[in-house]
Amino acid sequence: MAPSAASRYHRRRSSGTRDERYRSDVHTEAVQAALAKHKERKMAVPMPSKRRSLVVQTSMDAYTPPDTSSGSEEEGGQGEGTPTSSQGSVSMEHWISRAIHQGSTTSSSSSSTQSGGSGAAGRLADVLAQTHIGKSGNHCVLMSSSMGPFSGVPVSSRVSAKIQQLVNTLKQPRRPPLREFFVDDFEELLEVQQPDPNQPRPEGALMLTMRGEQLGVVTNWPPSLEAALQRWGTISPKAPCLTTMDTNGKPLYVLTYGKLWSRSIKVAYNILHKLGTKQEPMVRPGDRVALVFPNNDPAAFMVAFYGCLLAEVVPVPIEVPLTRKDAGSQQIGFLLGSCGVTVALTSDACHKGLPKGPTGEIPQFKGWPKLLWFVTESKHLSKPPRDWFPHIKDANNDTAYIEYKTCKDGSVLGVTVMRIAMLTHCQALTQACSYTEAETIVNVLDFKKDVGLWHGILTSVMNMMHVISIPYSLMKVNPLSWIQKVCQYKAKVACVKSRDMHWALVAHRDQRDINLTSLRMLVVADGSNPWSISSCDAFLNVFQSKGLRPEVICPCASSPEALTVAIRRWAPLPPTGRGVLSMQGLSHGVIRVDSEERLSVLTVQDVGTVMPGALMCVVKPEGVPQLCRTDEIGELCVCSIATGTSYYGLSGMTKNTFEVSTGNGAPISEYPFTRTGLLGFVGPGGLVFIAGKMDGLMVVSGRRHNADDIVATALAVEPMKFVYRGRIAVFSVTVLHDERIVVVAEQRPDSTEEDSFQWMSRVLQAIDSIHGVGVFCLALVPANTLPKTPLGGIHLSETKQLFLEGSLHPCNVLMCPHTCVTNLPKPRQKQPEIGPASVMVGNLVSGKRIAQASGRDLGQIEDNDQARKVCARCPGFFLSPTVQFLFLSEVLQWRAQTTPDHVLFTLLSSRGAVLSSLTCLQLHKRAEKIAAMLVERGHLQDGDHVALVYPPGIDLIAAFYGCLYAGCVPITVRPPHPQNIATTLPTVKMIVEVSRSACVMTTQVICKLLRSKEASAAVDVRMWPPVLDTDKRNFMYLICYLISVCMSHTATSAFCRSIKLQCELYPSREVAICLDPYCGLGFVLWCLCSVYSGHQSILIPPSELEVNPALWLMAVSQFRVRDTFCSYSVMELCTKGLGLQTESLKSRGLDLSRVRTCVVVAEERPRIALTQSFSKLFKDLGLHPRAVSTSFGCRVNLAICLQGTSGPDPTTVYVDMRALRHDRVRLVERGSPHSLPLMESGKILPGVRIIIANPETKGPLGDSHLGEIWVHSAHNGSGYFTVYGDEALQSDHFNSRLSFGDTQTVWARTGYLGFLRRTELTDASGERHDALYVVGALDEAMELRGMRYHPIDIETSVIRAHKSIMECAVFPWTNLLVVVVELEGSEQEALDLVPLVTNAILEEHYLIVGVVVVVDIGVIPINSRGEKQRMHLRDGFLADQLDPIYVAYNM
Repeated sequence: MAPSAASRYHRRRSSGTRDERYRSDVHTEAVQAALAKHKERKMAVPMPSKRRSLVVQTSMDAYTPPDTSSGSEEEGGQGEGTPTSSQGSVSMEHWISRAIHQGSTTSSSSSSTQSGGSGAAGRLADVLAQTHIGKSGNHCVLMSSSMGPFSGVPVSSRVSAKIQQLVNTLKQPRRPPLREFFVDDFEELLEVQQPDPNQPRPEGALMLTMRGEQLGVVTNWPPSLEAALQRWGTISPKAPCLTTMDTNGKPLYVLTYGKLWSRSIKVAYNILHKLGTKQEPMVRPGDRVALVFPNNDPAAFMVAFYGCLLAEVVPVPIEVPLTRKDAGSQQIGFLLGSCGVTVALTSDACHKGLPKGPTGEIPQFKGWPKLLWFVTESKHLSKPPRDWFPHIKDANNDTAYIEYKTCKDGSVLGVTVMRIAMLTHCQALTQACSYTEAETIVNVLDFKKDVGLWHGILTSVMNMMHVISIPYSLMKVNPLSWIQKVCQYKAKVACVKSRDMHWALVAHRDQRDINLTSLRMLVVADGSNPWSISSCDAFLNVFQSKGLRPEVICPCASSPEALTVAIRRWAPLPPTGRGVLSMQGLSHGVIRVDSEERLSVLTVQDVGTVMPGALMCVVKPEGVPQLCRTDEIGELCVCSIATGTSYYGLSGMTKNTFEVSTGNGAPISEYPFTRTGLLGFVGPGGLVFIAGKMDGLMVVSGRRHNADDIVATALAVEPMKFVYRGRIAVFSVTVLHDERIVVVAEQRPDSTEEDSFQWMSRVLQAIDSIHGVGVFCLALVPANTLPKTPLGGIHLSETKQLFLEGSLHPCNVLMCPHTCVTNLPKPRQKQPEIGPASVMVGNLVSGKRIAQASGRDLGQIEDNDQARKVCARCPGFFLSPTVQFLFLSEVLQWRAQTTPDHVLFTLLSSRGAVLSSLTCLQLHKRAEKIAAMLVERGHLQDGDHVALVYPPGIDLIAAFYGCLYAGCVPITVRPPHPQNIATTLPTVKMIVEVSRSACVMTTQVICKLLRSKEASAAVDVRMWPPVLDTDKRNFMYLICYLISVCMSHTATSAFCRSIKLQCELYPSREVAICLDPYCGLGFVLWCLCSVYSGHQSILIPPSELEVNPALWLMAVSQFRVRDTFCSYSVMELCTKGLGLQTESLKSRGLDLSRVRTCVVVAEERPRIALTQSFSKLFKDLGLHPRAVSTSFGCRVNLAICLQGTSGPDPTTVYVDMRALRHDRVRLVERGSPHSLPLMESGKILPGVRIIIANPETKGPLGDSHLGEIWVHSAHNGSGYFTVYGDEALQSDHFNSRLSFGDTQTVWARTGYLGFLRRTELTDASGERHDALYVVGALDEAMELRGMRYHPIDIETSVIRAHKSIMECAVFPWTNLLVVVVELEGSEQEALDLVPLVTNAILEEHYLIVGVVVVVDIGVIPINSRGEKQRMHLRDGFLADQLDPIYVAYNM
């Protein structure tokens, strides 16, 4: 420890506008030097893209500068809004700053008018595509490199260029290979940070307790504070006790000891006797009452406080609630409620200023108990009777007052201080500060709590001192006011914070006649903040010439629990100490005096010695309280009568804080110690040093960092013209089992996007260099939007809360998860693939069965098929003797002969009325007419292809059978959307072209649409094949590209038969179908099944539900349907659109009790949340939950599973999501961590065999493996119809064979991953039921970090992250995970989503998000079945076509 050398600080400070609390020349130089290292390197971070509207909203006009009128007594008070000096010489800082600027000017751009907002990304890419990251310890340093562009990225695209920068900026993981075999009960462990073998360790001896000097009991010290007040009030009634100032600095009012005594008695009498009734008084001795007084009225507060002491009630001083929703005010309310407060004392002016309800009464504040507001002004009070006199006792163990304390998490605790502790504390302060009677003291601090209360209200009365109280409002108008009052009243003592000293420095040039020789003690209340040293030095430097002596500056350390912990004594030459400590050492909790002149240091000053009559020790901050070594930083603990005794009503927390027994083995004192919440050590000569607070402590990867130190580093980054000083919040959030540092600052309205982004990048570099720690998130919010404490500082816990719940609304965000998150599980290394034979043998050895299952055998259930019984009677029937199936066209002819008037199809309008219907004969006749037209007018040959472009309805069915009658091949095509021709018509053209359609059949309306101007703008209408309008039969010449799946007549018949048997479909049945009829099972149910099985199909076009969401369910109820089919989009529309209408639907007679199967037709994993909410919602309308199930089909086989009418209920299992990433299936209990619910996709159809195979080796897999679902069935598709002749793809998808085991069977590959499980249930044949669970599409699964992720799982986590996320889609791009979220809400919320999305995916999936794209609702493309088109979205993103609101590139 070096003695303080004032000479070092004699050079003048150049910058007067800075917040001196966090100011240190040494530290600023350190930061500038650290940044100078980066000056040759270009900034290698792509700047976020912003929509123009978002940039405009955060412009100059939108915000007022931060409100400086609200006042601040907190640490976070403004340096802004104070009188500033514009002078300042060109300093070294300026020079370095300029050098850095020249070195790091990148031509990145703020938002341009283009939609992506990334207009200059091309130029940016040239500069930045040449960078990658090298490792420096655990942290990344941006370095220049000659690495070329990443292969496979089209750098011409603006988005691609930015992603390219990002890819180049990120470190590639270099990890040791994992163990070779995956064990089923493998626990995916996060990597534990290994301690650095070279880290400093404590080497000193165990510290001894430090004892303060003996508390000398002076003979004339009063036995209690009330006795002191009585003494001075009667002996020296005219002596001034308190002088208050107005905002002009003129004395407003002088409270004498006589007035204080008489008014306090009056208040005491009225509290006890005038509230409630004589029999039932509202307040009894020992009760708690709230004291609500503004900061400019200390006299009223003092009278009320002493009135409470005389009445023996317990005052609870709190802040004035300004609005009903004040930051932190709710927590104060909880404190009042827990203390049982029913009465609040306040002043007249304050009472008038409180918010009022419409009737004029004060409303109940949020979270507050119901209070009676009682004004303590004398004119409102009754005079006590002559014979009434308060009972004045000696100080005892009763509670004197409760001081509130705000914790790190925002909760408010009440620290109870006993009367004996209050008196002893006053005595200790009197002795330590050598207070004498009638001294004058100037107090700038908050008189309701802490140092301001102890010196300015309590100790002053004990010693009959005169307090000059300076309100905060006066300090803002005249920062020199406290110094002027010291001169004017020849004050001996002043109580200030380092901020008040800084403000005086800024304003002192205007003042000539300042004389501070009278001052013998300047108590610096926040001396425990290590950064206060710079204010103290600068203040001494300037005011030494005005009579200020160096020994006058007395920093003190205090906490609500331990009251005053230490204070520097006033003496002609006090032993002062100063230490230059290594920040690296401090982060490991070790004291190392920095001798090598390194730049990352913390200079600390002593806060004097232990208080009189107290014992002090230092204990380790975490774990059981054990004594520290002499060179170790720990939490200071104090054993003294003069401390708080408990947190009111919280016995558990009280025990941990106020009843600490320390010592490594035997206790070191018979009395317990109290934790102070201060981190520090005891240096040579018993001097106490504070290095930080427990509340500001952030433990990142096992190293300790203090929030104040991080703030200081951020503020040392020049230039400071982009953010407000003193408006910076630093806190940590827990993500992935470690603390992550978040920095939030208020941005000035006049700073540009690019400037702010550059400043943010430099702050990240500075913190990384100085503290060796990465910042997880840096956010800038618009000016004046951070929540304030009642005294104007930043409300830290409220800010953190807003950040965590996504309500902070930042205007700039920079996330750096890649540098911070170092504890991810190791990436899975792909091992040399084990052969399929070994896998099979391994499964057999471990007793696991090969995963295969099949539906019922079609051969055994021939006799029920009525269509088969009559084939002998039907003369025109073709029946293949080998494959016993029928042509559908012949089934229709037979039905037209045998049951001509049986209705097959009924089409409903949007109002639920029957629009049209078709009997067997009508359909037969219409089909014949269309067939004749095709041959005569269309000149079509046998086997020609015909595109059917019809809306969902009966025309489509007739045209389909017309094609079959004519021997043509029909291709069903969704018609173009009239409101969106530009994007939908090219798709139609593509399908027509690729299918080589000889002609197009359609309706008159669509024919007109194809001729329209809009259509000719979208496609070349001259290139269409002939278009036949089946309404008027006129011709026109009108072109496509898509893979179509071919179905043979045999497969189609087998398919219909399989569905007929599964669903028990007969002519007497009615089935409601609300599906698109263009492909998959929807097409089969809409067009084919009724003709094959003879049942009546009630057709409900899904588009009609947009007009009338209840249409489908009303039809099901009205026609008394037992079986119905729908899509997920229909189910979602009903769930969202009818959620609040179930009662009115019930009253309209909607009854779903007859429904036995409601099947969702899908080609994806069952959406379990949607089906469950649908079941719950319509349960009251009679829908049985077991009726709702799903089906599964795909390109190669349109229906593999379908629940059907008989058979066991669909089962749900819970699997471990982490095992699933390794392609393993591990069942877990419901609700266990990382569990994923999966619902069975329905029963396997008759005639279908399934096996689970390894998609790479094509070997069969066991039950516990996730693999590709392969299917063998008579109704598999026969191949793709394509103009490209891709035979390899064809044979792989439709004609695959296993590489081991049964190598003869031909299988079709579904392209979906899933697994089979043998359940405990039995099916109709008495066999145990095999359930198929679909997990996701193989081509959409993402290989990240060596593991397989399914987009839907990540999207589910993202949608849960924030209420404004409407929809989400994820896809990979060059090793990066891109997340696109649709924002439902204002564009201001866009940036809130970035940290939340990043956190959610990190926590639940151990993945770092590369890019977050926030877009408008409806941007994510969804097909007619409600499935997301992620690849289309990816193409749109890379082509910069999404018009994003915001694009964040996580570093």
